[in-house]
Amino acid sequence: MNVMIVGGGGREHAILEKLRENPRIEKMFALPGNGGMNEHAVCVPIKATDIDGIVSFAQENLIDFAVVAPDDPLISGACDRLRAIGVRCFGPSAAAAEIEGSKSFAKELMQKYGIPTAAYETFDCAKDAYAYLERTSYPTVIKADGPALGKGVIIAQTREEARDAIRAMMEDGVFGTSGSRVVIEEFLTGNEASVLAFTDGTTLIPMVSALDHKRALDGDNGLNTGGMGALAPNPFYSVERARECMESIFLPTMRALNAEGRKFKGCLYFGLMLTKNGPKVIEYNCRFGDPETQVVLPLLKTDLLEIMLAVEDERLAEVPVHFRGGAACCVVLASQGYPAQYQTGYEIKIDKIDQTKDIFVYHAGTKQDGGRIVTSGGRVLGVTALGADAREAQKNAYDAVKHVHFENAFFRRDIASRAIAAQEEKGE
Repeated sequence: MNVMIVGGGGREHAILEKLRENPRIEKMFALPGNGGMNEHAVCVPIKATDIDGIVSFAQENLIDFAVVAPDDPLISGACDRLRAIGVRCFGPSAAAAEIEGSKSFAKELMQKYGIPTAAYETFDCAKDAYAYLERTSYPTVIKADGPALGKGVIIAQTREEARDAIRAMMEDGVFGTSGSRVVIEEFLTGNEASVLAFTDGTTLIPMVSALDHKRALDGDNGLNTGGMGALAPNPFYSVERARECMESIFLPTMRALNAEGRKFKGCLYFGLMLTKNGPKVIEYNCRFGDPETQVVLPLLKTDLLEIMLAVEDERLAEVPVHFRGGAACCVVLASQGYPAQYQTGYEIKIDKIDQTKDIFVYHAGTKQDGGRIVTSGGRVLGVTALGADAREAQKNAYDAVKHVHFENAFFRRDIASRAIAAQEEKGE
């Protein structure tokens, strides 16, 4: 088989590494890929948002199967276009991807079908949003309606912070058209959990849970980012919580999309807040999360390509999906200044790492420059390690980080620490 992966981040590198375990794959392509993906795939300089270019490439290179990983091409209908020319895909239609493409659509869907989420209001006019800020409570959450690289969510502690967020999104256009409409919602408290699920629209199989770390700095301080690290499984996500989420959130969401004529086939991501009143949805994604993918897929025992083919053919119920025990921890190495201004072009050097500890160095913001690999983005690498438990996985990950070097690098030093401390406090 000839397989094409659309995208070029850490998530896509993790998908590539898992897919290449299948011997049926003869050739792999990455569009556009990155400096690490080209070791096992042909990287092609076609942007993930260039739908016409992607479709033409698939036709010209006899692609048998495509994995469309990022949100933008999914929301823009890349899978619809590929399926129209006979290329099988892993990824939802544009109609189904709207669950991430529009936060207001997602909130309305949840309200209509009784799926637990935070109370909210939607605004198309800045003046009305400002007026609402005068009567809501704080903290409050302000979200750009459209996709914003994981950065379009502001937790405003005060009315002034909220006004600044509305001004930036709706008047200054910092997120382009994605911020022309905003959702202002109730601030929920509790532990967060990310659950990715394979679904073919009839069967839904959750993957091992994960804990993302969104803030740039230790102690969950600093600006919101696309994710600075992750842990799987999430110690806060118990068996009881999993059962409750399946019954009240996961299956109802799949059925709601079906009822709306938007059958979802692909990876449906649930961002959850585990509140004292039960789990609630804080966000949906229409694809694998990043960096959650970098800790979830290394724990997957079942062949990923076979799962993806079953999803496309709507026979997921026939495939037993299994995960290994233990834990995985990912530490993201970023360019100093991310998620604001940062410089790139620095050479990356990786010392020999002890592979017996199950270490994976996933490339994200990297590119080939002659014979060197250099930084080319904000999040540069994701160093993932496995372990018998969360603490061992964390130790192995940070030990591996010591072997990775590039100028201007920074990373959080507390990925998984709070979860591990809570777990140990309970004596687990």
